[in-house]
Order: sequence, then C-alpha cells, then structure tokens
Amino acid sequence: MEKNWSSTSLPYVLPKSDGQADTWSDDTSGQPTSQHLLEVAEVTPPARIASALALQQGERAVVRRRLMKRGDCPVELTDSYYPLPVAAGTALAEKRKIKGGAPTLLAELGYRPRHVTEEVETREPSASEIASLQLEPGEPVLILCRLTTTQDGSPMEASLMTMRRGAILRYEIEVD
Repeated sequence: MEKNWSSTSLPYVLPKSDGQADTWSDDTSGQPTSQHLLEVAEVTPPARIASALALQQGERAVVRRRLMKRGDCPVELTDSYYPLPVAAGTALAEKRKIKGGAPTLLAELGYRPRHVTEEVETREPSASEIASLQLEPGEPVLILCRLTTTQDGSPMEASLMTMRRGAILRYEIEVD
C-alpha cells in the first residue's frame, strides 16, 4: 500500500532556487507578510528542543527568534534552533536575514531535509506571548513543534512556533 503525504508545512523545510524569497515572504495568501528578526543567540534550548536535537544536558544551540506578521497583525512567534556543529560560523548564527531562508542555506551547507516530524498542541500563552502577539484575554495559542532531520537521520533544525487564533494547518494523506 502506497501513501502520499502533503502538508502546508512542506514549503517551509525545502530549499529555494536561486533568487527566490523565503517561503514566509513569498506567501500568496493575498495579505502582505513580513518577518522581524528579534534575536540570534547561542542558548541552552528548552528541554523539548534539546531532546529533539539530541543535545546533552546543558549543550547549547543557535536560536533565531522571529515575529511573523500578516499586514500589521502579529500572527506567529517562531524560534528555530540549530545544533552548534550545524550553525556555528554560518549565517544562521548572524543577526541578519538569510537569502532564500534557512532551508536554502542548510542545503548549501550539505544539510538536506529527509524527515519532518510535527507535534501540535494548544495552551495558555505566557505574558510575553500575549504582548508580542497582541492577544485578547483568555485567547489560547496553537503550538507547532517541528523537527527536521537530514538524509542520515541527524537533527538539523527544531522550530517552536506559537500562533494566535485563526492559524490553519493542513495535512493530507493519499492512500492507494
């Protein structure tokens, strides 16, 4: 039995061709989109991310924190983490936009995605998430945790996305 799988996430993990914008900037939903790079730092990631990246306790990673907007409305906080052997000395560790996005740079560095795992949950937002996403009192957030691994199964990126109400994720499976 053959299965075909597609999701709205796929364009966000694939490299772009020369000259193409990153997927968020190239969004075709009809509303202007923008992303604001809030921070790039070497950090000890949260336990969930450290486990996903197979890091030892206290081992550090590079994080790129971004605020995503549709029009003037903040819709998502995205924190993408990279193991130091992947990111150190590359544009991933610099506070600047990356032409074509991180997946394009990762592919240029020899890290091509093979497998993506996503977990979705809802929860109450933190005070900083309420402020950053301009949430209404009592409004929950949708959390998407994505792990991307390479051809040999090594973790290359773990992202934690915090989305406000209205986010739509679409997954399709075709079973023959």
